[in-house]
Amino acid sequence: MPRLKADFEACQGYANCVDATPDVYDIDDDGVVVLLKEEITEAERPRIEEAARSCPVNALWIEDE
Repeated sequence: MPRLKADFEACQGYANCVDATPDVYDIDDDGVVVLLKEEITEAERPRIEEAARSCPVNALWIEDE
């Protein structure tokens, strides 16, 4: 099953991912991304990949297990 991954230290808090998929990503009080889920379905993958690609610092990706 695909898993969401994040480079929390690279995150700059732009929140593009949150705008695109608020059910998957959030931003904490320190301005760092929070993964609201780690495992995703193949049906969800296209929209979540698009949200991950919207990250200006490339801090988000999907890893296949």
